[in-house]
Amino acid sequence: MKNHFFKKELSAILKNKKVLIPIIAVMFVPVLYAGMFLWAFWDPYANLSKLPVAIVNEDQGAEFEGDQLHLGNDLVTKLEKSKDFGFEKVDKQKAYNQLKNQKYYMLIEIPKDFSKNATTLLDDDPKKLELKYIPNESFNFLSSQIGGTAVEKIKTAVSEKVTETYAETMFEKISELADGVEKASEGAEKLSDGTVALNEGTKELNKGLATLAEKSIQFREGSKEAAIGSQKLTAGTLEIKKGLGKVDNNLPLLIEGTNQVYSGLEQLKHELPAGIASEIEKQLTGNIGRLNKGIDQFQSQLSTSLSAQIAEQLIDEQTAKMEQLSNALIQNGVSPQLVSGIMTQMQQNAPSKEQLQQQILTKLDSKLDEGFNQFKTGLNSQLSGASNGLEKKIENKTNPYFDQLISGIGTINENQKTLQNGIHLLYEGATALNNGATELSSGLNQLSNGTDQLTEGTGKLAAGSEQLKEGSNTLTDGTKELANKLSEGATEASKVHATDKTYDMMAKPVKLADEKLNPVPNYGTGFAPYFLSLGLFVGALLLSIVFPMRDTVVKPSSGFHWFAGKFLTMAGVGVVQALLADAILLFGLDLHVQSTPKFIFFSILTSLTFIALVQFLVTTFADAGRFIAIIILIFQLTTSAGTFPLELIPEFLQHFNAYLPMTYTVFGFKAVISSGDYSFMWHNSFILLSYILLFAILTIIYFTIKYRQSYKLQVNE
Repeated sequence: MKNHFFKKELSAILKNKKVLIPIIAVMFVPVLYAGMFLWAFWDPYANLSKLPVAIVNEDQGAEFEGDQLHLGNDLVTKLEKSKDFGFEKVDKQKAYNQLKNQKYYMLIEIPKDFSKNATTLLDDDPKKLELKYIPNESFNFLSSQIGGTAVEKIKTAVSEKVTETYAETMFEKISELADGVEKASEGAEKLSDGTVALNEGTKELNKGLATLAEKSIQFREGSKEAAIGSQKLTAGTLEIKKGLGKVDNNLPLLIEGTNQVYSGLEQLKHELPAGIASEIEKQLTGNIGRLNKGIDQFQSQLSTSLSAQIAEQLIDEQTAKMEQLSNALIQNGVSPQLVSGIMTQMQQNAPSKEQLQQQILTKLDSKLDEGFNQFKTGLNSQLSGASNGLEKKIENKTNPYFDQLISGIGTINENQKTLQNGIHLLYEGATALNNGATELSSGLNQLSNGTDQLTEGTGKLAAGSEQLKEGSNTLTDGTKELANKLSEGATEASKVHATDKTYDMMAKPVKLADEKLNPVPNYGTGFAPYFLSLGLFVGALLLSIVFPMRDTVVKPSSGFHWFAGKFLTMAGVGVVQALLADAILLFGLDLHVQSTPKFIFFSILTSLTFIALVQFLVTTFADAGRFIAIIILIFQLTTSAGTFPLELIPEFLQHFNAYLPMTYTVFGFKAVISSGDYSFMWHNSFILLSYILLFAILTIIYFTIKYRQSYKLQVNE
């Protein structure tokens, strides 16, 4: 019996289709988990061109250094040609509406002053180029994160374009500067020649100054008498100007006020009826929305309440019938253990209360929707027609009064304009008279004061002319040196020759060398360790449902043989599960690994680890063991670092990482798939072997105790 226990177990499975078919189906569970998930997320970035993104271009362009600049159009053309996203140029209102309606995942808006702001770099108050990025994060959060990265690239590209434009302009200015410096050098040489002539002119200046001093005394006396008379004339004209000025300044304010009243009445005449009608209609519309919302809430509460009551009644009836059936079977001689197994199987196959409630709720919703919708449609139609023609009725009542007011204001305004024209002509004449008197008085006063200074100044001019002669000599030497330096500067500036490569260097001075260690080609390859581990664990867990973990076909010879018969059967299924999953990944999805034999070996080892864990839990604790296995699965999914790095999850969860087997399956798969670090793979393999031995020993202990309790007790009896 020791040699044939496993064969008997296997033969019983092969002969029993009710057990064999579910086991075969379970073999494909890892394929469905790992294969389907990885197929769906194999390389999502390769399909970004299918992701619809709206572009709104409001840019009006600008002129820069005589050229027309249309950065908005250039950016739109570049985006539409790119394959980064499915860019579509849409008008503003339509784009925002369809973003809200989830036709687009995100929207990029180019404002109307986009190009204009690009020309302000050299202004005292330069303005940055604003590029609006609006993602619909509720539609898909990950797409908004991808879009944020793409917009940063777009921003960099626009910055490079602006910098390149300014670099080209700057080098053109340097060339112009070289020409200007050369011309300045020529001018400095001419200035040096002029200083020689300046020395000769200073001698003639001394002779003229002596004659000027003699005549200035006679002229001083006459200018003083004329200044006194002009002061009296100026005072009289000033008083006239002030009076007319006040009237002239206030009349425009009065006319402007009358115009504002006229415009305000016109605007009020046209807007008042519409505003009153709109407000009344808004109140009606708001009440309709609140009424519809209340009706929908009542319908939802009614559906939920009815479905819950019906589902609870059905469950109670189902439970009562199962109890009756159980009692009947026991009364007819069926063993309680067999009856308990039948009842457990029926409970597993029977729908839960939540499932029944959902089915009933779906049917109730379809029936209730029709009735409530008809009720809301009729009610809304009656309320919506209440405000028709209201605006026209208000206009008929108010327009006659507004027309009388507007006509009167217009007559007053025309009379005010006539008065203003007359006052303004008087004020202009008074202003001209006062200005002439003021200028005359000021000129005579200046003339009187100047004659006193003229006599004194002529003496100083004579002395200064000698200093002027000495300064002109110094100026001659300086202009010669200036001409030489300017000539040298022009030569250096002319050596600057910029090309497109120069402009590109100014715009993009840094080049990023992107080098990767152990590159991963796509998402599917990166997530393969995680999803393959998940699929094999779920396969082991589902196997415990369709394969009897304790019941035997024949009596085992010992607790160890009891364990071996069960484990070898489950292990065989686990190996097949791993091979099927590997075949799909390697040949179906074309997953590239560092070593195919080591990848297959590690997949089988991972499957056996999870088989041993599930066998121990379910054999020892039955259904409670399956629940514990699900809890362990949840902790493994969150702490195995298969998706986000371990450091990014809560610190409390990080402590579980080292104690759960999926941590080491993910590490091992990463080594054999991507990095090629086989020493690290073998390190994790030995850890998984330790898990297998641990769970196997614990399961053997349980079967040994169970064997002594069940079979030896029967022998003694």
